[in-house]
Amino acid sequence: MYSFDYQRPADRAAAAAALKGDARFLAGGQSLIQAMKLRLSQSETLVDLGGIADLKGIKVDGGSVSIGAMTTHATVARSAEVQKAIPALAELAGGIGDQMVRNMGTIGGSIANADPAACYPAAVLALSATIHTNQRSIAGDAFFTGLYETALKPGELIVSVSFPIPQKAAYIKYKQPASRFALVGVFVSQGADGVRVGVTGAKSNAFRATAIEAALTQSFTPAAAKAVKLGADDMNSDLHGSAAYRAAMVSVMAARAVEKALSR
Repeated sequence: MYSFDYQRPADRAAAAAALKGDARFLAGGQSLIQAMKLRLSQSETLVDLGGIADLKGIKVDGGSVSIGAMTTHATVARSAEVQKAIPALAELAGGIGDQMVRNMGTIGGSIANADPAACYPAAVLALSATIHTNQRSIAGDAFFTGLYETALKPGELIVSVSFPIPQKAAYIKYKQPASRFALVGVFVSQGADGVRVGVTGAKSNAFRATAIEAALTQSFTPAAAKAVKLGADDMNSDLHGSAAYRAAMVSVMAARAVEKALSR
């Protein structure tokens, strides 16, 4: 690991002020620290957000669930409020990595990192979430822009993420057994915005499967989802699964998610 300066501010203003030059925010550190240990990433300064109390917490207000950016996966998974309002979101959080990762990793860090196989991005898209930063609010549909790329500007800090409460929802992933990242993960929801299907692990960034959404709008059934055949041209292909395999699995995982959503 290359040497770096470490700062732990107590509030958002101090965190923003500390982000000068080649500095980066440090959330849970489950991706960034590993990359730095392997010398795949380097920063002169890490600004640890762990000491900022108002970046943590869960609030259910009216028709939405708001989660602070520094709230850990384990906290989301255990939250009785999330389990009641959006059980699929609690289940998603409980299936991320292993217990150590869930105890340290945060929702804001995961979304900002935008790993193409991370779970939360699928929920952001399927639930029509809004990402709130220290500068603005960003619609989930506009947030993920490419491989590890987001709509965040330099120095912009995620404060919280708000998820509208759906009528029905479920998340199913086919996981890589060692990393527990999604080879293909599909989050399906039915709510005020209609049917939405968020997919992770299949392309360079999370995306909405609009063809499956259209089919499920006509018939919200597992058979309707499974009948959709997606093209493989822009799907990921690696030693774990070909592009054609991932394309087929999106429909299969969507069908299983619909079945689970209907069973609640």
